[in-house]
Formats: sequence, structure tokens, C-alpha cells
Amino acid sequence: MSSITKSLRQLRCQRPSLANQLASSRQLPLAIRTISNTSTSTSTADAAKKDAPSGSMTPLQAAFAAHPAPFNNQVAVRTVPATPSYFTRQPVFNDLFIQLNTLLTKYHHLPTSAAAELNPVPWLKLQDLRERMGEPIKSSQFSKVMRIAKRLQMIDDSLRPAEVNLVLGSFQRTIDSRLNKAKAAYIDKFGRAVGTGRRKASKARAFVVEGTGEMLVNGKPLSEAFGRVHDRESALWALKATERLDKYNVWALVEGGGTTGQAEAITLAVAKGLLAHEPALKPALRSAGCVTRDPRAVERKKHGHVKARKSPTWVKR
Repeated sequence: MSSITKSLRQLRCQRPSLANQLASSRQLPLAIRTISNTSTSTSTADAAKKDAPSGSMTPLQAAFAAHPAPFNNQVAVRTVPATPSYFTRQPVFNDLFIQLNTLLTKYHHLPTSAAAELNPVPWLKLQDLRERMGEPIKSSQFSKVMRIAKRLQMIDDSLRPAEVNLVLGSFQRTIDSRLNKAKAAYIDKFGRAVGTGRRKASKARAFVVEGTGEMLVNGKPLSEAFGRVHDRESALWALKATERLDKYNVWALVEGGGTTGQAEAITLAVAKGLLAHEPALKPALRSAGCVTRDPRAVERKKHGHVKARKSPTWVKR
């Protein structure tokens, strides 16, 4: 036991020296950076050779001096597109749109004429513009362009610049719209005037002849053709609005759609037939809303929806 205690005492006395040895072993040697003048002298020599006359240049330097690098002292080294819209899908249409915006910004201060005083312009349709430019044009883009073109067209004729007329010419058809006249309704040898009408998916043809106020729809009386009172009143509305219920007989042929669409299609068809007999009734029929086709239609069903807009109801289980 005494021998073990003595050995431990010796180790305790040698501990500081061991710690000093370990600390000295961990110290890294100092790295001293040396600077050489070789590179500096080399670069100085190269600069001196460049400044030296051609007679003192080496053969390799003389060869480089005789053949300079290509495209030296040139601003552009690649082909630049002629238009900023070159890389778009619609370069021609985009350039035209930018040109219209520029002209509108430049001449928006010029006085304009009232819409009623302007001559009718035969504007291009969307499909015609697509065929003329050979590019896929969206209907929303077409409407934006036509809005700007119509605004430029409102500038007074005497003050409109020539460049504006040149650009507007690309949106016009090569016809005179004043020569287009509606096909005149006529009365055949039996005294019948034929009118056609549409509403939603329904189509109607009405034969209007002077008579006592009878009306047949697909060979059936009005009460059998339409069960709802509202549909019967719609079919007779053109005659009722002009107080001609007891002066004309109507024979109508309808197809497609439902009863409401068929009844409103008959309204337009009967109004056109009445205009053939009495053209002076047009203001009364127009104020009653009988000679204008209703453009509303049923919205189509979408994928993933129950109907046009209704979404399915998810039941939490």
C-alpha cells in the first residue's frame, strides 16, 4: 500500500512538466511569406517590349500585331432583331399594338367628333385579322386594339394625321359599309310575310297574314302549344304591343330549346312579319323590345362542377 501511494505522489509532482510538453507540441510553426521579384521583373519586361519599336519585337509578337483580333473596335458582334417583338408569338400584332398606343399618346389632345357624326367604318372581324396577320390573336387582345382604333377614328377628319389614317387602314375592310342594306321583307302572292327569330337554342319561322287573330304553333292552338300563361303572352306580345291582335293570323313553326325560348323566338319572328306589312310600326315594336334579339344564352356546364357554376357539396364523414 505504501508503494502505491509513493508512485502516485511521483506522478503528481511530474504533472506540470507533462502539461508543458503537451502545450509545446500543439504549437504550430510560424509561416513566413516571402516576396519574390521574379514576376514583377517579368511584367516590367513585357511592358517594355510593348513600348519598344516593332524592330525590337520578337517574331511571335510581330505575328500577333500583324493579325488583329476579329470584331475589334465594333459595337455589336451579333445580329440585332429589327423589332422588339421578334421573340414573341405575335410579333406583327404586338408591333401594331405598340404603334397604336404611341399614336394615341401623341394625338390624344386633338379634338374629336361626336359618335353620331362619324361615318360608319367597316372594321375587320377577329377572324379576318387573324388571317391577315397569320397569328393566333385572342379575343381580349382584339377588343383592346379595336378600342384604341375606334378612339383614334373619333379624331376630326380635318385634323387627323396621315400616319393615323395609314394605321387605321389596316383595321378596315375594303368595302363601303354604306352600300350594305338590309334585305327588305316582302309579301308573297298569298299575302304572307315570313319572319324568323331565335332565342337561346330555339328557332322560329312565323307566317303573318291579314286575318281575324288566329294563331297556330306547329299546327296546334296556342293553348295546347304552351301550357304557361307567360309563354302565351310572350308569343302574342308583338301583336298586343301594337294593338293588332284581331287583324293578323299567324302560323308559326318552332324547333329546339324549351317552351320559354320558343315563345320568345316567336315574338321576334312575328315582329319581323308585321314590319313587312306595316313598316311604320318599327318605333312601337322597338320600344316594346320585339325587334332586338336577346343575346343571352344558357351558360355551359364546366368540368368538375355540378352545373355551370355550382360546385359539388363535400360531406365530411
